[in-house]
Amino acid sequence: MLLNQESSQLVLVDYQQKLMPAIHQADEVYRNALILATLAKKMRVPSYATEHVPEKIGSFIPELAALCKGTMRKTQFSACPEGLVDLLTSKAPAGNARSLPKHLQKNNQDSERPSIVIAGVEAHVCLLQTALDLLNDEMEVWVVTDACGSRTERNRDAAFDRLAGNGAELVTTEMVVFEWLEGAENEHFKFALDLIK
Repeated sequence: MLLNQESSQLVLVDYQQKLMPAIHQADEVYRNALILATLAKKMRVPSYATEHVPEKIGSFIPELAALCKGTMRKTQFSACPEGLVDLLTSKAPAGNARSLPKHLQKNNQDSERPSIVIAGVEAHVCLLQTALDLLNDEMEVWVVTDACGSRTERNRDAAFDRLAGNGAELVTTEMVVFEWLEGAENEHFKFALDLIK
């Protein structure tokens, strides 16, 4: 199965000012998140940010926040109990809803954008718990591995193993970019190429 720009939403988890310096390969993680958010805005893919107790670990990075529809504050590690699922499944205007396998239809039948592309930090805490809750709510979850990070590689990789074992699709930033574009004739193709160079 391939991602489709018209059925996708982007969730960026906790890219926060005081947390990012502690993240392994933080520059690459941030760069890939910025690519995703920039292209999502250009292609009109709805994007949402979460920030965890910003008074303690800093606010969501402003450059990324400016590319999102809004930033959801949270105190729980998973963003789902604090309203993320409701935000993602709110009914969109009528249009071309994509047919989904039965196991993905419970909550997604109310949403035209059932593919949740998610990335964030820390991968083994807030990203993991949010993604597992989305999967538990029978949503289609695509974890952008090279835009996710933890303080250690071991924790990050353990999160990916667990997410894959529970049904998340593991993808990279460039996979998302080229699947959203579908082909070189897409009007945003040159813009996307300039982003990833």
